[in-house]
Amino acid sequence: MKILFYDTKAYDKESFEKQVAAFPEIELDFLESDLEPHTARLAKGYDAVCAFVSSDIGTETIEVLNQAGIKLILLRCAGFNNVDITKCREYGIRVLRVPGYSPEAVAEHAMALALAANRHLHKAYVKVRENDFSLNGLMGFNFYQKVAGIVGTGKIGAAMARICHGFGMKVIAYDVYQNPDLDFVEYVSFDELLAKSDLISLHCPLMDNTYHLINRETIAKMKDGVILVNTSRGGLVKTDDLIEGIRARKFFAVGLDVYEEETKNVFEDRSAEIMEHSTTARLLSFPNVMITSHQGFFTEEALAAISQTTLENAMTFLRGEESGNEVK
Repeated sequence: MKILFYDTKAYDKESFEKQVAAFPEIELDFLESDLEPHTARLAKGYDAVCAFVSSDIGTETIEVLNQAGIKLILLRCAGFNNVDITKCREYGIRVLRVPGYSPEAVAEHAMALALAANRHLHKAYVKVRENDFSLNGLMGFNFYQKVAGIVGTGKIGAAMARICHGFGMKVIAYDVYQNPDLDFVEYVSFDELLAKSDLISLHCPLMDNTYHLINRETIAKMKDGVILVNTSRGGLVKTDDLIEGIRARKFFAVGLDVYEEETKNVFEDRSAEIMEHSTTARLLSFPNVMITSHQGFFTEEALAAISQTTLENAMTFLRGEESGNEVK
């Protein structure tokens, strides 16, 4: 099986080349370009393509991949909202993903964002480097005995819930399906979670019913001075409404590893550019907002797990077997 990898970074190539030695049936080639309609034609002659969360795998891309003879799309990520699944089904193209690589990696980053935003570590770092040792603007609050609201208690949300519990926080959660392993968590309605939480952390997939879950109306139901963290999907939060809430001083702090405008930014160096009309630039203008570059997954353990599972998914397809990792 020949697999063409799109949007490959050096760490991707290193990780997959290390793992592929155990799969002699698989041959890998790597491209720096991301998958989109224009680059999809490069897949001709390959059996499968491997893409990431930022790839454009919409209707037009699927049509080009079908013309190139591709029958398998491997996603080296958990999310699949960027894939036209209906069109894949129409053409008989299977889509396999990595539903869980290292839940703890993302959850730990979510807590890191919450702590950094709360204690203004990004501001403190800059101040001290400029020999300013004053404490002005660095006041935070204890997480101990505060209420953590976890939206979505799958593997990552559950890991975040355990971290918050370890901090001595009362943990409440909202999910359609309650996780029986979280006996210390109280499940409540979404409105109750919004009203009671001092820290809200989003860990749910992006679907039609969760798109813009955080908007003007739901923000209004939150406690004043709440901390909001999103390490899941940018589309869960309506950015314009978030900015409105920040300006209205609704939030004590905001920590974002994902955001609506991130597609062009993910893993790219845009330091030489001026983003004149960027909502990202507007978010960065607020002193109580902490933004990272979709790095929640970025640990050695997570990369190894992603590589291993992706290659196992390819072998499952090659053997004609069914997989629990397939997007139906």
